Amino acid sequence: MAEKAQARAESESPIHIMPRSTLSTEANKTGSWRYLRPRYEEKTAPCSAACPAGEDIGKIEMLTAQGLFKEAWETILRENPLPGICGRVCFHPCEGACNRGEFDDPIAIHSLERFLADTAERYDLKPLLERLPGRPEKVAIAGAGPAGLAAAWFLTQLGYACDVFEASSEAGGILRWGIPPYRLPLAALQREIAQVEAQGVRIHTGRPVTPDFLNDLETSYHAVYLACGHGRTTALGVSGEESDGVGDGLKFLEKVRNAETPDVKGVSAVIGGGNTAVDVARSIVRLGGEALILYRRRRQDMPAFGDEVQMALDEGVKLQELVAPERIGKDGTRTLVTLRHMRIAGEEGGRGRIEPDGDRTSRIVVDRLFKATGAEAAEGWHNPPAGKGALALSHCVLSLRNGRPALAWGGDLANGIKSVAHAIASGKQAAIALDTLFREGPDSILPRLESCTVGNGPSLSMEIHMGGERRLRNRHVVAYGEINTDYFRYAPRMTQPRLVRQERARSFAEIDLRVSGNIAMREAERCFNCGLCNQCDNCHLFCPDMSVIHDQSAQGRHIDYDYCKGCGLCVVECPRNAMTLEEEIR
Repeated sequence: MAEKAQARAESESPIHIMPRSTLSTEANKTGSWRYLRPRYEEKTAPCSAACPAGEDIGKIEMLTAQGLFKEAWETILRENPLPGICGRVCFHPCEGACNRGEFDDPIAIHSLERFLADTAERYDLKPLLERLPGRPEKVAIAGAGPAGLAAAWFLTQLGYACDVFEASSEAGGILRWGIPPYRLPLAALQREIAQVEAQGVRIHTGRPVTPDFLNDLETSYHAVYLACGHGRTTALGVSGEESDGVGDGLKFLEKVRNAETPDVKGVSAVIGGGNTAVDVARSIVRLGGEALILYRRRRQDMPAFGDEVQMALDEGVKLQELVAPERIGKDGTRTLVTLRHMRIAGEEGGRGRIEPDGDRTSRIVVDRLFKATGAEAAEGWHNPPAGKGALALSHCVLSLRNGRPALAWGGDLANGIKSVAHAIASGKQAAIALDTLFREGPDSILPRLESCTVGNGPSLSMEIHMGGERRLRNRHVVAYGEINTDYFRYAPRMTQPRLVRQERARSFAEIDLRVSGNIAMREAERCFNCGLCNQCDNCHLFCPDMSVIHDQSAQGRHIDYDYCKGCGLCVVECPRNAMTLEEEIR
């Protein structure tokens, strides 16, 4: 009976059948559903767009984080031949633009650049860089400062023979004679000058370029690049500035560089607010004197680097703001300075707009006075022409003359006094412009420069000009809101080790100390690598259709559009905005 009841119950129960296909899902090409199409598209990091030299900073940090120090160093050299110098004296606008600064702290790009250059020196690394076939044209360069060295470096990479003529007994320009060794040791400077020479650049010292010599150069060279720099301190325009007891800040720094020990006992005043003024004051302290900086605006308006100003104050330098020299005289053997007091009358271009504070004046007596208010061309003819026939570019001026060699002006002569990075940008721009002139003609110069622009400009990329992979990048500058910060954790910025104040105030030893490879790698790991694919594999892991396929491409993967239905998960989960989702046009 029980067996019959069970059989009856089974017969009355519904039968559940699991549907099963005998075919592969490969036949279900869901890509036909797609109206949005994801694609890999690397973009531009804001740090690179802000760098006057146009360095590929995101890629540099990616390589550094992987311990590929030589490759990272060579990546710098494609855009900047002087990383050890810039890693010490650049004003690093890249760090101000760094997206990581909105998350916690900007990447220590400045310190990492120096680390890579010092590592290359420590292991005697030789760069392996692309070089184009030789060209018949020859280029002469006047001045072996940063602009001249950069122009020679890039022109040599482009296949041109270059001769550099330097008026001084040693190459380096302002780098050698105008920056104290506590900021730029002589060994670091000489190392990178030697590296430029190793590429085939010939540097002739003790050869000033005069008008007659320039005419001679035009008979032997197809172009001349004038990068003589600003070798003369700008006059104050006040009575008594040529009297005894008034010195030139640049000449004082040159004596310091030559290991001379000028007598600066007592109190010395320095007029100016730029890096030269700060360097003069800090050098005075190191030589045993007291230093007072006189500046006509406020401290926050000083063009000198903010951290350099702070270190100067920590070392004992005093600063008097909102005063301008009106008259210079003598008080016995000492120097009497009459100061006009100023006041802020508003803001202008991010700086305080000043005006005299009524008739208010004061007097100070010092043992000596140094002028450091800027510089100008030593000879009037060094300045570039204006008007018809002159092609004024962002970092240099080009004069194209029928039947005669092209003339280019760069560095401080075209930029005004800005920075070493701007000087390098000038040399690069001149090299690209001259190369385009020789290969394609004058009408192609502006379009070519536009095609080599990094981000929103005016920085240029030599890698793009030479046809490297960087030319495939979108110029769109990645904003902080375009980074998927869920994939990053908070991490403190590395601390740059430095000599303690007591030690640095007694010598000209370099202030910033070396960092270890482990510290450098950890700091580089903090980088968002904005706009760059670092093969994190999120696109592969999150794809519901398994349509992201590993391969040997630059990204290490491609999208199989037969199966990608355009859901956009890969784009959303890309931490660095190295992908784009766009409407598909069929």
